[in-house]
Amino acid sequence: MGAASCLRNSMLELRVLFEDNHCLVVEKPAGVLIAGDRTGDVSLLDHAKNYIKQKYQKPGDVYLGLVHRLDRPVSGVTLFARTSKAASRLSEQFRNDSTEKIYNAWVLGRPVPRVATLTDWLLKDEARNVVSVVSPRTSGAQDARLDFKVITEAAGRSLLEVRLHTGRSHQIRVQLSSRGWPIIGDTKYRAPASRHQGAIALHARSLTFEHPTLHEQITVQSPLPTEWRQWFGVPG
Repeated sequence: MGAASCLRNSMLELRVLFEDNHCLVVEKPAGVLIAGDRTGDVSLLDHAKNYIKQKYQKPGDVYLGLVHRLDRPVSGVTLFARTSKAASRLSEQFRNDSTEKIYNAWVLGRPVPRVATLTDWLLKDEARNVVSVVSPRTSGAQDARLDFKVITEAAGRSLLEVRLHTGRSHQIRVQLSSRGWPIIGDTKYRAPASRHQGAIALHARSLTFEHPTLHEQITVQSPLPTEWRQWFGVPG
């Protein structure tokens, strides 16, 4: 089972947080796509496949299963499956919301209460790639729930710890923004622009999942990005 390691290629220094024959957990930088899209930009999945191919001298295509996603401007812990069996079992955990996902977010404002559960119904506009809080009776809406607590406050900003209970698109971003606490740098959801247009102050700090073959709990963590001080004026 893998200790953290790095492999530099022409595109990215990939930071590996955990690795074995079934799982690969890496740290996603803000601004990097998880998987390819219509932009044609090289993705984290591409980088990870290149890492496996080089490290193990594998010929031809390398299999890596994508079992969950982080938004492009979000950083943090990202899990890939190295076998199809692992991909099926891990994907089922994310569908059932049986993983534990912990995030940190710097937001504008001072949330009250300081500890709370947020429950909403969310609807995604696929054409605009924007999510809104809507009535529960809205066609196509999905329920969304998270817990948060305030860790510290400074200059009208607050550092939150967020635990997701569902995995909806843009969930943390829109649920916090809808209450007047937009994530710093998240111009899509009512925050002013920051010095770094490709990032927001949201980081997937910890992921706990059941190993697909060993059936034991694995927790992988990633520290807050040190670049946050430069990008957003907040501690990293």
